Amino acid sequence: MSATLSVDQLYEQQIRALPRADRLRLLGRIAEDLSANEGEDGQLVSLLDLEGVGAEIWQGVDAQAYIDAERESWDRP
Repeated sequence: MSATLSVDQLYEQQIRALPRADRLRLLGRIAEDLSANEGEDGQLVSLLDLEGVGAEIWQGVDAQAYIDAERESWDRP
């Protein structure tokens, strides 16, 4: 017999009964935990690791021409 609770069971049995302020604190702790700069393997992740990703998409594209075309599209209905 497994003593593991599903997320729904955990919420219903343990969390829902907490006062609102405690639930908000818990939500903040969970959000903080999830926003930590760690990848799935526990290694720190840096935004700089994304440098160059997708560069091939922009090869041969004139940046100013692209911006001009985007700005023109804003004026069209």
